[in-house]
Amino acid sequence: MAIPSIAAVRKALIAPPGKAFELSGRDTTGREILEDKAEAETSLKKDAAVINELKDMLYAEGRRSLLVILQGMDTAGKSGTIKSVFSETTPLGMEVKAFKAPSSEELARDYLWRVHNAVPRRGNVGIFDRSHYEDVLVVRVRGFAPIEEVEKRYDQINAFEKHLSENGTTVLKFMLNVGYEEQGIRLKERLEEVHKLWKFNPVDLEDRSRWSEFMQAYELAIRRCSTRHAPWYIIPSDSLTRRSALIARIVRGALEDMDLKWKDPGFAPGSFDFG
Repeated sequence: MAIPSIAAVRKALIAPPGKAFELSGRDTTGREILEDKAEAETSLKKDAAVINELKDMLYAEGRRSLLVILQGMDTAGKSGTIKSVFSETTPLGMEVKAFKAPSSEELARDYLWRVHNAVPRRGNVGIFDRSHYEDVLVVRVRGFAPIEEVEKRYDQINAFEKHLSENGTTVLKFMLNVGYEEQGIRLKERLEEVHKLWKFNPVDLEDRSRWSEFMQAYELAIRRCSTRHAPWYIIPSDSLTRRSALIARIVRGALEDMDLKWKDPGFAPGSFDFG
């Protein structure tokens, strides 16, 4: 099979805005789109290089930004995705924010305050490892806020993301869809391999025991917050390579859609004599 086009990947993975959506019906392997793993590796390498060049153009232009949101259950590979998709990318113009449990200062404000404060500046690519969606996912499942309050947040999130899109920030949202069995294998590896032990958190097992509740919360969030200005893409994540390759295709496509141009410095090449 040939490497699928960006349009084909989008069509296969998008949660269509305003339409019915069932997370359980989505593939977690990625083989239906990228059957050959070697081709996935080739695709990822090529796209990573193009992403770096386009990121430099975005930075030089300095008028727009790209926000990449990564959500998924533990072990889905959020940090691994960042490392792979942006493996060729220089640090200049990159912003990465990992959202953990809110601090007391953050809790003293509305839940979107810390998120808006982390949105990338113009010219930059921002990456969220978890995001404001935690406030309708873990908060909903664990009952950290009244359900009436959580229900209001879907429309608030949509309005927030529309505000970003209307002010020059392209929003890409990826749900890293790892299977239940694969997650179990990865959690076990964290306990058995020394270099992965630091990643293990007993809370991960508690979340795993509530898998069905989390899947319902994800399905609801995706259905209610996949919009024309900020659609959700459901990324098969049992294969690390396929996962990263598919996301790289979509990230590259978003940057290409911006039709970026090198900023005009106001003088032509060769204008100065260094003789």
